[in-house]
Amino acid sequence: MACILHIETSTELCSVAVSENAQVIFQQENRNHAEHLASMVDEALSFTDSHAIPFDAVAVSCGPGSYTGLRIGVSMAKGVCYGRDLKLLSVPTLELMCVPLLLGEKIEEGALLCPMLDARRMEVYAALYDRALRPVREVGADIVDQDTYREWLDRQPVYFFGNGAKKCMDVINHPNARYIDGVEPLAKWMMPLAERRFLQEQFEDVAYFVPFYLKDFVAKMPKKLL
Repeated sequence: MACILHIETSTELCSVAVSENAQVIFQQENRNHAEHLASMVDEALSFTDSHAIPFDAVAVSCGPGSYTGLRIGVSMAKGVCYGRDLKLLSVPTLELMCVPLLLGEKIEEGALLCPMLDARRMEVYAALYDRALRPVREVGADIVDQDTYREWLDRQPVYFFGNGAKKCMDVINHPNARYIDGVEPLAKWMMPLAERRFLQEQFEDVAYFVPFYLKDFVAKMPKKLL
């Protein structure tokens, strides 16, 4: 197993965690990325150094989410990777939001999970996963109305959660709609997903990796221009 530093900055809540052998051994949360992320990461590094635990990789939430938050988080993750010669892992924000539900909620058989992050007006970033975290519908920017997810709601229960789900509560009144409050993307929930990616050697290129909001744009640019 690996020792991984996890960094999550996709929303207003910034969090850092350290996992070793599939156990979270350090975690911190704060509401201000710019002011607190560096000190939180420094405390995590000091903690592992003081316990003589060598890091194997850094995992960062790759979006979707706040432009500023993702930029700060990815920059910090890259800096630690360069400074300590570590591998870089990326974990999709919406996928990691499903972890606390799968660990703690009784999800109905055949139900789908729909994590949502607030965008603007009635827009959300959302995706649909089954209970094995297989994507049923990839990440998209959705305008929420009563029919947005009807094709899935007509077939099975769908659990909506995350800060974008609040927009749906008064709009989507389908009998198969389920709403769960208080789910936020946190670094500690990245652990099982990052561990799996580490074991499968799904590492990112530290030099060229960018979070979700830039991928499509950067993919079209020659590397010499980056």
